[in-house]
Amino acid sequence: MLKHHGKLERNSFLLLVVMIVVVSIGGLVEIVPLFRVETTIEKVEGMRPYTPLELAGQKIYIREGCYGCHSQQIRTLRDEVERYGHYSLAAESMYDHPFQWGSKRTGPDLARVGGKYSDDWHVEHMIEPRSVVPESIMPNYKFMAKRGADIQNIGKDMKALRLTGVPYTDEMIKNAYEDAMAQANPEMDTEGLESRYDNALNIRVFDGEPNVTTELDALIAYLQVLGTMVDFSTYLEAE
Repeated sequence: MLKHHGKLERNSFLLLVVMIVVVSIGGLVEIVPLFRVETTIEKVEGMRPYTPLELAGQKIYIREGCYGCHSQQIRTLRDEVERYGHYSLAAESMYDHPFQWGSKRTGPDLARVGGKYSDDWHVEHMIEPRSVVPESIMPNYKFMAKRGADIQNIGKDMKALRLTGVPYTDEMIKNAYEDAMAQANPEMDTEGLESRYDNALNIRVFDGEPNVTTELDALIAYLQVLGTMVDFSTYLEAE
């Protein structure tokens, strides 16, 4: 093999071909497994796809660029774990397209924000951030309280996500609009919603206004579920 090395170095075209072949093989070995999430991410009990309302909230979160100031990734460093909770597991992001890990923290990490604050706190924080966090530099988002959530076509988003591997069923997609409405209005029939999304499910009027399902309802529903699907006490006991 070594005796042919000189030929490769003297023949630029042949060297280029061999380099392309080697790099292609290496790339395939690393990239192909990533398209099979079941082989690269350890399954964690409790994880489920977002409900239609939570998914609408995530879309708002992405639209407003919240990931630019808030990460959703707790690293294994001791100071991070003590401040935010158990370090992030890969499975917690397996249904996020795109993932919301972020790369900067102007504000705190939100991977475990679910249940940490009340809905009323979130409403005040979105309308006037400095009313609850005086040092906050976050802009106001009070327009969300008056704007209806875009849930009419949320089923189409779920259908698209199913192509990426998110396990939305035909029944979930068919009832997407009704489920989104029911989650923010407990007076509606929520039996179907509860049967389809049976874990870490919050059903209530999130923004305090029962007459309309607003963007604030959707965003708060999304925030309140972050970090609540997995029972981390089992991991702490094992450690």
